[in-house]
Amino acid sequence: MRTAEPASPQPRPLGARQTKGEETRAAILDAALRHASTHGYEALTIGVLAEKMGMSKSGLFAHFGSKEDLQIATLDEAARRYTAVGFIPALAAPRGLKRVRALFTLWLEWTERSELAACPIMAASAEYSHRPGPMRDTVEEHVRRLHLEIMKAVEMAVATGELAPDTQPDQVAFEAFGIIASCYQARYLFHDPRANARALNAFERLVASHQVPPTR
Repeated sequence: MRTAEPASPQPRPLGARQTKGEETRAAILDAALRHASTHGYEALTIGVLAEKMGMSKSGLFAHFGSKEDLQIATLDEAARRYTAVGFIPALAAPRGLKRVRALFTLWLEWTERSELAACPIMAASAEYSHRPGPMRDTVEEHVRRLHLEIMKAVEMAVATGELAPDTQPDQVAFEAFGIIASCYQARYLFHDPRANARALNAFERLVASHQVPPTR
């Protein structure tokens, strides 16, 4: 999930309103993201979205020139929303374990905070992991960035002395991704009401296995 700069090349003046074209594009992307979250990206077509939006295909083509352009823009919108609700707020936590925990907790909750029925990033990862092309490249970039941010937060926790010096940040990030994936399976496939609680328990055990015991 890309924790990157905004898509707009120039900052908008504070308080400035969106143009009608920007409002329409934002509405299209919102509908596209909700559709892709539950139906996948290959099911996301200009025709399907035009029908959902009550627009003509030509009207949608004015914003997205092809199905692939629409899919990539939708995936980028998913990453933008994750960054807004799941990454930036975690940076308010102090460096160390508090930030590591904040990143994991918000990661766990970001779909609910974004009012999405499922995770569009995980959906894209499952759909395109074995399919070379621009969509695979895009989802890999987003997920790799998140992996690196988790590693960086763990490295800071090592630097603060809260995690042991021999902690391997890449291994912790790997296991954290595994916990999230298991949580999504329990949440969406098994409808387990305790999915989030199980994930948090697993994460705390992961942290405890690397934590430096408090001095007496």
